[in-house]
Amino acid sequence: MKLDPALARRRLDAAVDGVAVTFRGMTARVQEVQCECHWGSAEELALLKVPDVELEPDLLRRTWDAPDWDDHGAVLRRILPQFSRALVGGLVEPLFDMGMVGLSFARGHWQQWPAQQSTAVRVFLHAWLAHSLAEADPVVPAYEVFAMCAEASGTLAPWLTTWEAQDHPVADRHLAQAVSQWAGDLLRDELPWVAWYWDDEESRCTELAAWLASHAPTRLRAVDVPEELLHQVRLIGLTGDARWDDPHWPDCLLY
Repeated sequence: MKLDPALARRRLDAAVDGVAVTFRGMTARVQEVQCECHWGSAEELALLKVPDVELEPDLLRRTWDAPDWDDHGAVLRRILPQFSRALVGGLVEPLFDMGMVGLSFARGHWQQWPAQQSTAVRVFLHAWLAHSLAEADPVVPAYEVFAMCAEASGTLAPWLTTWEAQDHPVADRHLAQAVSQWAGDLLRDELPWVAWYWDDEESRCTELAAWLASHAPTRLRAVDVPEELLHQVRLIGLTGDARWDDPHWPDCLLY
């Protein structure tokens, strides 16, 4: 796919606008409750039951991050217009990684929402990842956006397809950054982000490792990465003794 950052930006802006239109006027349920000791005040909770009122950044964080809403989907729909803008603006800082943001989406079961709503979320996620891959220096690293999308949807395939289609040096450099960040975990056969809802984490890890081993080497060579990174990709594609006994197995990775 030809690199066109301006088109990717317009697509993302349109997706964010689509989220704003789709979820305008939505609120948390009237009977929704939260713990005043650990989450926030009754006055803050009341704001979630009023449509379209902007939340302070800390309240927005506590809202998307809370794991114990009675109706997480309704709460997520309430904050999505502001939340999506904050995400693409790099204003959301989870405790661990962006997989935690994806977890909030997954808790809301957005894929089961009415078609217009689920489509707006899906279009937003695809547009955000495509934009992050087209920008040389995105405000949120592409590998973090990828993790968020994967965790939000419970699948790797569509996001790997998006990355595969972005066949240009900018996306290749983002792939090199991803390998650098992910290799340590993948060489331990672990997903490189916080994964909560996946019962089949092992198979997802295998899927990601296989994709990298197949697609990354040629693309990384094209952007002249260090030889060590190429060896890491090769090792990711190996298993068992073939991996551990390889002379390029990193000494720092001990089982």
